[in-house]
Amino acid sequence: MRCLLCNGEMEKTSVAYTIHRKGYHLFIEKIPAYVCSQCGEKYFEEMEMNAIQEMIKAFEEKLEKVLMVA
Repeated sequence: MRCLLCNGEMEKTSVAYTIHRKGYHLFIEKIPAYVCSQCGEKYFEEMEMNAIQEMIKAFEEKLEKVLMVA
């Protein structure tokens, strides 16, 4: 697999996924991804991205409930 940015070689590994959103910082370790050995660009497969999006949605729903109580 080749990187879409620099055409470098992609290697399958585990990486951290971070997101800064709506006043919070979410950090998830050891997510499977392809990482370019040349430029470091990360590509996540559909299954991993769906799981991450589901986690974010669930977290935001819980956070909303907490903030409504405060």
